[in-house]
Order: sequence, then structure tokens, then C-alpha cells
Amino acid sequence: MMPTVTIYAAPVCRYCAAAERLLKEKGVTGIRKIDIDLDPRGRDRLEEKTGRRTVPQIYIGDYHVGGYDDLAALEKAGELDRLLSGESTLPY
Repeated sequence: MMPTVTIYAAPVCRYCAAAERLLKEKGVTGIRKIDIDLDPRGRDRLEEKTGRRTVPQIYIGDYHVGGYDDLAALEKAGELDRLLSGESTLPY
């Protein structure tokens, strides 16, 4: 079973769109997208949870992937499929 994928995003963010596109290409459906701009404290909550203020911030299950560059690095290393399939809770 595929773990839940959550993306903390902002509406006008090309990296958020790229992350979502890559995940959909990998067969991920039902991405839980949290728009931090809809909540006045959204960015503060994001920083509390991830330690970062930039978007996207991506979670696969409970694992914090990081941003788009981190997601793309997992794909390049051949680890994204394992993480998405639930075979691995950590990429390495």
C-alpha cells in the first residue's frame, strides 16, 4: 500500500508544481496538499514542523523528504520508488 504523500505548498510556486508533477508521474494519486498561504500562521506552522520556511516541503508517510531538490535526488538515486511503495521508511 502506498503511504500518504503530503505537500506543504504555495499557489504560485514552480517547485511545488514540479514536485506534484513528478509524484503524479510515479503514480501517486490523492496527494494531500496543504496551502500555507491560506492560513495566516501557515509558514510559522511549517517552520515548527519541518525547521524550514520554504515550499514545497514533502512528506511520504512520516518521512520528511524535504523540498523538490530532495525529491528529485531520491528519484535520481532510484530510491523514490521504494519509498513510495512502502518498502522503505527511509530512503537509504
